Amino acid sequence: MPPLSDRLTRQLAFLSEADRLKSVVRANVLMDGSRHENSAEHSWHLALWALVFDAPCATIHMALLHDIVEIDAGDHPIHLPQDHAAIAIKERAAADRLYPILPADQAATFRSIWEAFEDATTPAARTARILDMAQPLMQELGNVAQTETERDIIRALLATGRPAALANDWPELYTYALGLLDHTGFRLDPDTTARLRFLAEADRLKTELRATTLFDGSRRENSAEHSWHLALFALTLSEHAIRPVDTDRVIAMLLIHDLVEIDAGDLPIHTTAADQNAKAADEARAADRLFGLLPGQQGAALHALWTEFEAAESDDAIFAKALDRVQPVMANLATDGGTWLSYNVTRDQLQSRVGDKVTRGASALWDAILPQIEAFFTEA
Repeated sequence: MPPLSDRLTRQLAFLSEADRLKSVVRANVLMDGSRHENSAEHSWHLALWALVFDAPCATIHMALLHDIVEIDAGDHPIHLPQDHAAIAIKERAAADRLYPILPADQAATFRSIWEAFEDATTPAARTARILDMAQPLMQELGNVAQTETERDIIRALLATGRPAALANDWPELYTYALGLLDHTGFRLDPDTTARLRFLAEADRLKTELRATTLFDGSRRENSAEHSWHLALFALTLSEHAIRPVDTDRVIAMLLIHDLVEIDAGDLPIHTTAADQNAKAADEARAADRLFGLLPGQQGAALHALWTEFEAAESDDAIFAKALDRVQPVMANLATDGGTWLSYNVTRDQLQSRVGDKVTRGASALWDAILPQIEAFFTEA
């Protein structure tokens, strides 16, 4: 293995490059019809689907990684004619460039996860592919601004397109989708209905804007794509946790940690203590409502996981909090200060509000970016 400093440098470089997935626009629109979705927030939503439908952890890993190649190769809408051989060549070239940014052992692991998804031969990969058909389908069917032309496209895809496979792979959902199109009123079992209602509500996180921008400074980040990025941080950086952690529990925490912002909104860390206390009460009420949409036992389990994250006392939660603090720092460094300038953040404030929490969970991460931080505040 390469020395730790070089290894971590390469991991952080990969995560910085991954930020570009937030700028890859898909054909799907959000459920409120306001805009097209990007591939990072799709990857988050797909991973959340996998979590909620109790898919294997390997399926969640595939959801986080499956669209990384679109940074170079772009998205290719399934309802339009495509040269699939040419797309495959582009995507493999993208994989050849992107995964080797990582240390060699991790590059091989991540690429094998992506290839397993593409090949769809393992049970986890087949589940990932089924969910990757179901999630955009239900998102489109829930679009409040849907046109008759768009309904015709969905109907054609269900008849002869890739989602037609759901007739065999998930027949109940397939029949339910047809029922939504044709108003036949087919009903799913109560637990599936509750999960779909929760996942539809989760779509609203894609319109919750954060103070932090993308790494290229082009726009503000939203909380859904932020959650995907943090889950990818966990998958990539768990070896750097101060104490051993359960990577998949950390990923699950980070997939759900900001859902409460659907009701409570985002509040930048560099605000007053009174604002932070009021926000905590709003978030607690939001957690009660949102996790209460799920079947009882599952909702209680995810609520408990969110509460554990907020308390930041367990090893998993301490590490998850460290990642939640370090990612915006990297964004601000990439944009010459970003929100630090907007909120007049001092070096001491950054240390007490952010650095101490990162160091508590993953001191190597703070040490790795500290020279850039010191250089910024020295020049400022």
